[in-house]
Amino acid sequence: MTFATPAATRLSPLHWREYVLEALELACFMVSALTMTALVEHPASPVRHALPNAIERRGLIGVAMGLTAALIIYSPWGRRSGAHFNPSVTLAFLRLGKIAGRDALCYVLAQFTGGLAGVLMVAAVLRSVISDPAVNYVATVPGTAGSAIAFLAELFISFGMMTTILLVSNSAKYSRLTGVIGACLVAVYITVEAPLSGMSMNPARSLAPALAAGRTDPLWIYFAAPPIGMLLAAELYLRLYGHTKIGCAKLHHPSAGSCHFHCTKEATT
Repeated sequence: MTFATPAATRLSPLHWREYVLEALELACFMVSALTMTALVEHPASPVRHALPNAIERRGLIGVAMGLTAALIIYSPWGRRSGAHFNPSVTLAFLRLGKIAGRDALCYVLAQFTGGLAGVLMVAAVLRSVISDPAVNYVATVPGTAGSAIAFLAELFISFGMMTTILLVSNSAKYSRLTGVIGACLVAVYITVEAPLSGMSMNPARSLAPALAAGRTDPLWIYFAAPPIGMLLAAELYLRLYGHTKIGCAKLHHPSAGSCHFHCTKEATT
């Protein structure tokens, strides 16, 4: 006698291509962050001499990283995987019921792998440049205000980012602008908030630089505050609007093609 497995208890299929794409996306983001920061902040760089004002340099880096984020989100890779490239984002969508548990675990593992790969690739070519204290492998460390302020700042910007993603991506009118608005927030956060915490919002973005720079002591901030902030945003959105108002876990939902998430397309198109 055999028994059929109820549909609700069957394991979801593994989506290997999407996992690889998530790793590649964060690897590209880290390559951009390292090379741009080296170009702007290294003492030997002409850009640093041309821009003596620190906030101007952070603004330039912020624009570059915002553009990098937007390009990833709207690229074929980002359209296919959903362009999370951040464990905090993936955990928030897991809480919202938009991604299967096995996919969420594999996404997170892929994101950490991609972050490490990106740092290793740049270090293989520019180790002497990115190891300079002015670049410091783009390690995220608390500013002069201390660890408590860094934690609160990371919590605040992560909450703000996830709240914005949910409000915009689930709007019939503005959903296609989710990547643009998210990228603008990245640029603003780097320009304004970076002196407080280094501006991470992303445990996978912070781990590899911390290991390379030998600054693992503040990692607890970047492993705790971003997920808590984004989970709080997800919980608040869920309580205010309910499950039916959450369309998909893709930051930019293409108008055609299949979706491996627990997707309700009509809520995002």
